[in-house]
Amino acid sequence: MSMPFERPVAYVAAVQPPSPPPERPLWFVFRGSELLVSACPGGLGLPHCNTPKDLGMMPTRTQYLGVLGKEHCFSAEAPADAMAPQGCLWQGLRKLYGGFDEARFALAGRALQIVEWDRTHQYCGACGGRTVTRTSERARECPACGEVTYPRLAPAVMGLVRRQGELLLARATRFPEGMYSALAGFVEPGESLEQCLEREIGEEVGIRVANVRYFASQPWPFPHSLMIAFFADYEGGEIQVDGAEISDARWFDVRKSENLPRLPARISIARKLIDAAIGEMRQV
Repeated sequence: MSMPFERPVAYVAAVQPPSPPPERPLWFVFRGSELLVSACPGGLGLPHCNTPKDLGMMPTRTQYLGVLGKEHCFSAEAPADAMAPQGCLWQGLRKLYGGFDEARFALAGRALQIVEWDRTHQYCGACGGRTVTRTSERARECPACGEVTYPRLAPAVMGLVRRQGELLLARATRFPEGMYSALAGFVEPGESLEQCLEREIGEEVGIRVANVRYFASQPWPFPHSLMIAFFADYEGGEIQVDGAEISDARWFDVRKSENLPRLPARISIARKLIDAAIGEMRQV
């Protein structure tokens, strides 16, 4: 079953801002991994200004992101000692999880990855020369040797295993108290997505799976991942948690809500995957 995500606000990516520059665009300003946000009635906001200099700070670098809805958007890297303007604060994206609508949170994640990539690729990894920004695409090029670098991306596979009226959910050692989710892991060189899913589930809980079906994907900026989610059917094996990444794993009967544990936040692909499975399985 495939279920594409619907974004309430359209986003069009771009690398070159329009000329003349847009008036008071939306800014995603980062100090390290912390985003500058403002407290406003009804929630958190982002600054609108012509440049971060209007906020009293001198950005190290800026990048044009494109258009979100009707708003032009930029990202910026602030100095490590930059103070938040009055009425604003620095906040990590994980703490903002659920504080923005899905489109703005996704763009904040994109902005963080672009800022970090731009910061760490000012010099060529092949010859050490100074790189320059390409104007035709999101890339940096070394004039000395021609090496071109693009924003890096680490694909990760998520698998939700189903067995009749049950779902296999696991508790990672880093999870908040009582929370369970689908299993996930990073793709290794030379692996297909399906091979990664089978390997990760086998390594983490000792289960064999079959009939792998794509569900959906979601950018995940912690630090620069793309989560690709699948359903899979139980084929065999007994649960044996690895004890390192996974502290517990169980089969949960989805026919009664009280049987379910604490689940991930609704904005996450993990929760969308679990909710879709529950909805389908309860109709049978």
